[in-house]
Amino acid sequence: MVVVVTASLVVSLIVSLVQAEEHGSNTITFTADTFTQSLDGKPQFVMFFAPWCGHCKRLSATWDDLGKKYNTEKAEVVVGKVDCTQHTALCSSQDVTGYPTLKLFNKGAENGVRYRGPRDLASLERFISEQLGTEVQNGEQLSVPEALTGLVEYTDVTFKSVVASGKHFVKFYAPWCGHCQRLTPTWESLAKSFEHDKSVTIGKLDCTQFRQICNDYEVKGYPTLLWIEDGKKIEKYTGDRSHEDLKEFTVRMLGDDAGTEQKEDANEPLPPVIVLTSENFENAIEKGYTLVKFFAPWCGHCKRMAPTYDELGRKFVGHGEVKIGKVDCTQEVNRGLCSEQNVNGFPTLFLYKNANQIGEYNGDRSLEDMVSFITRHLEHDEL
Repeated sequence: MVVVVTASLVVSLIVSLVQAEEHGSNTITFTADTFTQSLDGKPQFVMFFAPWCGHCKRLSATWDDLGKKYNTEKAEVVVGKVDCTQHTALCSSQDVTGYPTLKLFNKGAENGVRYRGPRDLASLERFISEQLGTEVQNGEQLSVPEALTGLVEYTDVTFKSVVASGKHFVKFYAPWCGHCQRLTPTWESLAKSFEHDKSVTIGKLDCTQFRQICNDYEVKGYPTLLWIEDGKKIEKYTGDRSHEDLKEFTVRMLGDDAGTEQKEDANEPLPPVIVLTSENFENAIEKGYTLVKFFAPWCGHCKRMAPTYDELGRKFVGHGEVKIGKVDCTQEVNRGLCSEQNVNGFPTLFLYKNANQIGEYNGDRSLEDMVSFITRHLEHDEL
């Protein structure tokens, strides 16, 4: 029997019932043709699978239960599947690199949102409701996800509803991004600092799942940290990614809305020497002049130099163009950074201007000589 699939909802339902009956399944088996044509109909939740895949076989019964519940005339989504051993071109076009891959396609969308959560029935239903902005079929109302220690993880539906009003500091990220991974504990700590402050929301959005939102906010790299007010991008954060700097920025952006406790914390003096890690290094050296000491705690020369270097930091506190920083190269998170910067001994002092290394300090380790080294570069550029 030949079935012609159109965008018509009625015809689509007929095809669904015929295919389910033919395959002895409650889910719809798509071909390359029927998959493309049905995109203009209802949203569809699709499992891309291979018959030999063990994970696919274990999910099969749950997926069939999901289809039984949602492949009805009243439901707002179609549950289907594609055999990637038969339709390799289709699966390739959908970036299917492992099995099973689960993606939900909104009406008319050629690229679906990848599901990465648990594969139980309740979790799959919650994902459907979040993506469509509807109620779970057992009557559970969709709500903004609870913030874990103050941190809100957005979906495309909850993002739009939450940031439409109020003030929000949002991390746009990709799960595979190394800088994003290193920022994670600091971002969670920032959220915890503001979990009782109702004047701001600290959140995050996975750009690999919700690309359109990230495109709308002109996110071109990861992580991108944006301050958003009433749905509009106000400022992109480009400072150091330490907890203290992120917190100070948040308090500054809140202005009169900030809580008393946050304001008091913001007035604490910044340390004279900034502790740099691979997480905040690039942002720290991005603007102005930054003198960085790469050291090891066990190094005798580093220990003897430490008081003078702290004094150097105090000398330039409040200077608009100069920052004094240090990197502990023995910390595992910093070893790659020290290697990239060609640090071959301790201490090593490099001067950076606008993210470019412009000199190495090899002079006496006296305060006067180090100050002179920095000011010479400043004066040279002013000529």
